[in-house]
Parts: sequence; structure tokens; C-alpha cells
Amino acid sequence: MKKSIAAKLGQLSNRLQELNEILSSGTATNDMDSYRKLTREHAEISPVVALFKAHQESEKDIASAQTMLGDLEMRELAETEIRDGKVKLEKIEAELQTQLLPKDPNDERNIFVEIRAGTGGDESGLFAGELFRMYCRYAERRKWHVELISQSPSEAGGYKEVIAKIVGLGAYSKLKFESGAHRVQRVPITETQGRIHTSACTVAVMPEADEIDDVVLNPADLRVDTYRASGAGGQHINKTDSAVRITHLPTGIVVECQDDRSQHKNKAQAMSVLAARIKDKQLRDQQMKQAAQRKSLVGSGDRSERIRTYNFPQGRVTDHRINLTLYRIEQMMDGDIDELCSALSSEHQAEQLASLAGAV
Repeated sequence: MKKSIAAKLGQLSNRLQELNEILSSGTATNDMDSYRKLTREHAEISPVVALFKAHQESEKDIASAQTMLGDLEMRELAETEIRDGKVKLEKIEAELQTQLLPKDPNDERNIFVEIRAGTGGDESGLFAGELFRMYCRYAERRKWHVELISQSPSEAGGYKEVIAKIVGLGAYSKLKFESGAHRVQRVPITETQGRIHTSACTVAVMPEADEIDDVVLNPADLRVDTYRASGAGGQHINKTDSAVRITHLPTGIVVECQDDRSQHKNKAQAMSVLAARIKDKQLRDQQMKQAAQRKSLVGSGDRSERIRTYNFPQGRVTDHRINLTLYRIEQMMDGDIDELCSALSSEHQAEQLASLAGAV
């Protein structure tokens, strides 16, 4: 291992010890913003330090085995331990190299998922509903919490648009590559001649913005309109101006929320979504600049790009960015998408490693 890397790992080990002391103190939760940042840093450093300690232990085992080489009776055993130890050491070093890659600061954040029906009419709306269910079931499998923010049901079922917040550690790291155009090929329920139709939906996955540090919303930049909620009946519906529409004047971003009876809660939800959309725009602007410097193997998250095709007659799902086809569409639509998410993440890491190797 290079001395510079070993020194860096030593610093991380000391920092983890420092974080353990801070987080175990009685005053750690006095400032919740600071506490969240520290726990996030702790979660990021811990696996790296654990690997570093395993590396140190392996080096000690190899050194101990080398001292037995002079003993004829122990020589064969020592050679085996040295050989196995070096293989283990190489594996740990490869894992450490991956762990030390530049981290996306948003990886551990909660997310907002927006799904919109695109081309394909009613069939697109139905598929939007199925995609929403897929992500909800995936979140359920990981014991994450899903909170419905806004919905616009389509007449035939499904959604014209649906927005949800997914709360769970690492939600963005797992689902950030889902942004883009999702295409479905199948025979719609309304098709009488058995012809396969192609429809599409767009998915946007955005990290939740910290209230204080990330996006500052100047009241002077906001236009807040209230109006009466529309939809199914109910005791309070259409009687109070509980629905809220917020327009961010500098960017033209508009957010509406009317799912709650409380205007205050609707406004708070709308502000949260607005902050996430502004942050998403900032991230995409940054990605566009970075794209000029290096090609992304897994896509930039541009909503206009076709990233995946779900072919129901053939029972397959194909991700076009990494040329991966899986013939298990039913399980995937039921939320079993770990294999796909892991493959996208691995490809992204491979790209990062290749970029680092090219820079050396």
C-alpha cells in the first residue's frame, strides 16, 4: 500500500475515534443539523476504517507466517498462510480503492421521486402507476418509509403524475440512476387486435435538500398562491383555500400541493419539494459541465434520455446504459430491483476507477 494512502487511512481512523466520542456525549443531539451531518460522516467512514484494520491484521498474519519459514516442520504451513494472506490482502486493497473513490455527498439522503406519464395515453398512465408501485415495494423491502406528496390520477387508472418522498439511509445512492425515460412494450388492456404498443414515462429522483445549508429560499423570490382543493368529496373539500401553489420566480419552477386539509402542511410540503427541485436543477447544471470533461457510462439523469425498456411479452427488462438484460420482469415490477441498482452502481464505480487510472 502506498504511504500516502496509508496516511489517509490513519487520519480516517483517528477521525472515527473522534466521531465516536462526540456522538456518545450527552450533548450530541443538542444541534440536530450538526448531529445529522456527524452521523452521516460516521456511516461513511466506518466501513473504510474496518477494511483498514482488516488490512493491518492481514499484514501482521503474513509477517508472523514469514518468521516460521526457517522451521522445516512449519515451512509448508507457513508458505500456505503467506500465499492465502497475500490473496486476502489484494482483495482488501481493491475494496479499499473502491471505498476511497470520491463520494457523492448526497448518497445518504432521503429522496423525492417524481413519475410522469409520457407518450402512450392511458397505457402510459397505467405504467406510471406500476413504476410507482415498484419503487414503493423496493422501499418496503429495505424498510424505508414512503410519503405521498402529490398525485394526479389518470382516468383509466395509474397516474398522470405522482410525487413521493422516500425516507431511508442511502436512498439516493440506491435510486439515483433511475432518473430518465422508462419505456414499456406490451399489449394494452384496451387493445382488441393483440398488437404490442410502446409507451413511456419519465422518472426524476432528487436528493432532499437540507433546510439550512443547501438551498436558501428568499421569500422575495417566491409567489405563493392559495386556492380550493379539487378532487373527491369530503367534509372539508372545496370549502377552504387549503391548496398551495408556489412559484420560484428566478427559475420559473412551480410546485403545487393539495393533498392535506391543512394549508400550513401543504405549504411546508410544497417548500420541501421546491427546495429539492432547485437542488436537482443545480446538480443537473453541474453534471452538464462535467459531461464536457468526461463521458458518463450510466447517464446524466437527463429526463429526455431513454434509459430502460420493460418488454412484457418477452418478460425482460433492459437497461440501455450498461447493456444489461434481465429476464425477471414480474419480480422486478414487484420491487426486486437490487440486482439492477447494484449493476448500475458498479458500472459507475468502474468508470471512476478508470478515470483515476487515466489521470495518474
